[in-house]
Amino acid sequence: MGLFERYLTFWVAGAISIGVGLGSLFPAIFYQVAEFEYAGVNFIVAIFIWVMIYPMMVQVDFRSVRSIGSNPKGIYLTLGVNWLVKPFSMALIAYLFFRIFYVDLVDPLRANEYIAGMILLGVAPCTAMVFVWSQLTKGDPNYTLVQVSINDLIMIFAFAPLAGFLLGLSEITVPWNTLIVSVLLYVVVPLIAGLLTRAYFLKNDELPRLDNLIAQFKPLSIAGLLLTVVLLFGFQANKILTQPQAIVLIAVPLVIQTYGIFALAYFLAIRIKLNFDIAAPGCLIATSNFFELAVAVAISLFGLHSGASLATVVGVLVEVPIMLSLVAFSNKTKHWFDKD
Repeated sequence: MGLFERYLTFWVAGAISIGVGLGSLFPAIFYQVAEFEYAGVNFIVAIFIWVMIYPMMVQVDFRSVRSIGSNPKGIYLTLGVNWLVKPFSMALIAYLFFRIFYVDLVDPLRANEYIAGMILLGVAPCTAMVFVWSQLTKGDPNYTLVQVSINDLIMIFAFAPLAGFLLGLSEITVPWNTLIVSVLLYVVVPLIAGLLTRAYFLKNDELPRLDNLIAQFKPLSIAGLLLTVVLLFGFQANKILTQPQAIVLIAVPLVIQTYGIFALAYFLAIRIKLNFDIAAPGCLIATSNFFELAVAVAISLFGLHSGASLATVVGVLVEVPIMLSLVAFSNKTKHWFDKD
């Protein structure tokens, strides 16, 4: 794991501090940046997000999907938790906290925005960081690639309708046109670009050059994430300074959701007797959120100044330390998967 990935939580915390500081000192600059948009898409933020997402999409290899039949149980576990459990449990826990537990702490309009952001996190499966988590647990890299590729393939078709359905259940108005455009911009276009890039290098038998390209993009990807965080918290600076408890209120249900999903996936992995090198990364993939996509869609749907975009960025802040703790737990309990 590189310097950026290992200390990502601290980098994000620093970016938050810089964003809040700059936003409070120079609010006019952030207002000008916020106006640089068309059809709900801010061009500057879009560039940063494409830089984040593209390196992951280059690693996706749909040819690997053909090997699913050799050991399908790990795929079934990941897909089942990612698409049949996690989105709905996230919507439920968001509703419980912001409509019941926090009802006297957060105004209803803001609560709806936080719920929307959490739902978008729950519907977006597995960030590019899952390749790092797999490496840290000595997971099967080829199987991890298969799991990520299948999830991304499903995401093309399932993200928009599932997000729209859950937002609608929560009585949140869904701008369907913007949602569909967001999926095209932040899933389909980067995925096609990644597949074309990969195909070009493979056609010319230049896989080492492709690996070097991916390695070179990683720092840029993290930089794109941090610059997005600076902008988001710069836009939210006044609200955060007047209501700093908002970050804590959002973080609590996200932490509970993340540990709960992992516990379920890990229990199921043991029950169906998966090998550890498949079970550990599979459970981490099932637990992880594609926060880059969630941030992008939240901005497009609800705006740079919204509680939804703030909730997705808090998701970035809490995910990395939680996932590192789950990696450590997985490695310490590896013997649970020993075959009798």
